[in-house]
Amino acid sequence: MSSARKLRDTIKTRLAAEVGTIAKEASQRVALVYPSPYQAAMSSLGFQTIYREINNEPGWSAERAFLPDPTEGSDADRVQLCCYESGRPVADFSLVAFSVAYELEIAGLVQALALSGLPPLAAERASGYPLVICGGPLTYANPLPLAPFADAIFIGEADQSIHEFLQLAARCRDREHLLETAAGEIRSCYVPSIHGQTLPAREQCPDHFLPAYAAICTPYTELTDMFLIEAVRGCPRRCAYCVMGTASGQRMRTIPIPEITRHIPEWARRVGLVGAGVSDHPQIVELVERLASQGRQVGMSSMRPERLDERLLAALANAGGRTLTTALDASSQRLRDKLGRGVREEHLRRAASLSRTFGYKRVKLYMMVGVPDERDEDLDELVEFARELSGIHPLTLAIAPFVAKKNTPLDGQPFVGIKNAQARIRKLRVALGSRVELRPTSARWAWVEYMLAQGGPAHGRAVMEAVRGGGRFSDWKRALEAVPSPSG
Repeated sequence: MSSARKLRDTIKTRLAAEVGTIAKEASQRVALVYPSPYQAAMSSLGFQTIYREINNEPGWSAERAFLPDPTEGSDADRVQLCCYESGRPVADFSLVAFSVAYELEIAGLVQALALSGLPPLAAERASGYPLVICGGPLTYANPLPLAPFADAIFIGEADQSIHEFLQLAARCRDREHLLETAAGEIRSCYVPSIHGQTLPAREQCPDHFLPAYAAICTPYTELTDMFLIEAVRGCPRRCAYCVMGTASGQRMRTIPIPEITRHIPEWARRVGLVGAGVSDHPQIVELVERLASQGRQVGMSSMRPERLDERLLAALANAGGRTLTTALDASSQRLRDKLGRGVREEHLRRAASLSRTFGYKRVKLYMMVGVPDERDEDLDELVEFARELSGIHPLTLAIAPFVAKKNTPLDGQPFVGIKNAQARIRKLRVALGSRVELRPTSARWAWVEYMLAQGGPAHGRAVMEAVRGGGRFSDWKRALEAVPSPSG
C-alpha cells in the first residue's frame, strides 16, 4: 500500500474516532498546522483552543493539518500535506497558521511548508502564496528563529489577537496592507519584515476567554480520550529558569470550580487539568474530589511537591492516579534555593511516603543537570537523596540538561556542554545502578535547543539547512556552528 493511501486511511480512522470535530462552512478558511504528528498535536490544549477560536470567528473556519508520522509510510515525508476536515491541500488556503510549542518544532514547520509545496522562507513567498502566521508557547521565550519563515508572529496568548487579525484579513485583500495594518493595530503582532528583530510585548488575553478547553477528544493521542481543560493560566512562582511565572510579568489567573466543571461534557470519563501552576489552585483538592465523585479519572500537570498533602494524594488516587509526578529541579538544595524553588527534601520524603500509602506505583521526578554553578558535591547530594527516596518508594528520575531561555533571570547562561552533560548523567547512572530508573533526554538535542533558545533569525535559517541536509545531528551541528554563537 502506498504511503498516500495509508495516510488517507489513517486520517479516515482518526476522524471517525474523534468527538467534537468542528464541521463549519465558511467563505474564508485557515489551514491550522501543528509541526509535529497528530498524537502530539491533539494533546496540545493551545492548538485545540486556537482551532475553536478561529471557528468561532464569523465568516472563518479552521481545518487541521499535521506533520506526518514516519510510521505512516516509508515515504510519508514526500506526501502532500492536506487538511483533515476536507482533504484540501494546505497550499490551497489563503492563510496558513502554525502553532509552535518549542524550539525543535521549527524543523517540523520547515518540513510542513515543504510538504505543502510552499517556499519555507517568507522572503521567497510573493503575492499568490498563502500568508503564513505563527503563534504558540515558543513565543513566550524567543520567537526570533521563526522570523525567516513567518509573515507574522503573535507573541504570547493569541486567544483574542487571532480574532483581531482575522477581522483585519477579511477587510484587507492586499497582503502588504494587511501586514502593515496588523503591525500597527495589534499590539502583540510581530511582523519581521517591518519590525526587524524588535519584538512587541507579550499579550495576555482578557479573562473572559478563560478557561481554555478541548474542542476534540480522541483515543489516538498521547493522552488517550482525555478531555483537557485549564484550571489556571500562568504561575505565581518566580523560578529563575521558567518563562511562565510572575518573573516574566505575567499574572496568575485562577479559574473558579463552577466555571471549570460547566465546560466538562457529561461523556468525558478522563479529565486533564492543565496549567503551569495547577497545584497552586486554591481549591485544587475540592476540584479533584468533585471530579472523582462523578466517576472521572483525573490527570494533572505541574504538581508542586510542597502542595502534595494526604488529602490531595488521596483524591488523585481515587481519581485513577497511578504515578505521582512532580519536580526536583536541581541536584542539591543549594541549587534549588538559587533557582528560587520552594522545594525542600522533606516535601519529597512526605510525597514518597504518601505515594506508598495510597497505592501509587512509583514517584517520578523531573530535574535538570548542568544548572549554573553545579558542582560534583551537588551530584553527590542527589545520589544520596535519590537512594533514600527509592528506599521509600520506587523512583524514576527524568533528567534533562539545563537550557537557558530568553525572558528569564537565567537568560544568557551558557550551556554545560554535550560531553559534560553526558558525563554527569553517566555518573548518576553508575552511582544509582538499578535502584533508581533514569530517563535522560539527549544532551545533543538539548544543545540544539539551547542554540535556538538563545539565537536569532540566522539560527532559524540554520534549521532549514539542517533539515535539507537530512536532519541528523551532524547536519544540525554543521549548520548551527556556521552561525556565531548566541552567547558569544
